Amino acid sequence: MNIYVGNMSYDTTEDQLRQAFEAFGEVTSVNIISDRDSGRPKGFGFVEMADGEQAKAAIAGLNATDLNGRTLNVNEARPRENRGGGGGGGRNRW
Repeated sequence: MNIYVGNMSYDTTEDQLRQAFEAFGEVTSVNIISDRDSGRPKGFGFVEMADGEQAKAAIAGLNATDLNGRTLNVNEARPRENRGGGGGGGRNRW
């Protein structure tokens, strides 16, 4: 199950996030999202856990808890909405 982790401190590392979630079961991947241009963390990320029940336990156990001075927002990740193609709002050219 893919888990969204929000409101993270910019100082939180993938290892710290992995350790927090491993208390509940096997973590298959951790990905902290960074700004494409600056490379700085955006304050959220995703944790993938192999077992759905362990993932639900991690969500219940870690949501609204403190990590590096920030209260985490932890829930099941929803699929990304398709926001449409890149178009640039130009005029129609007939």
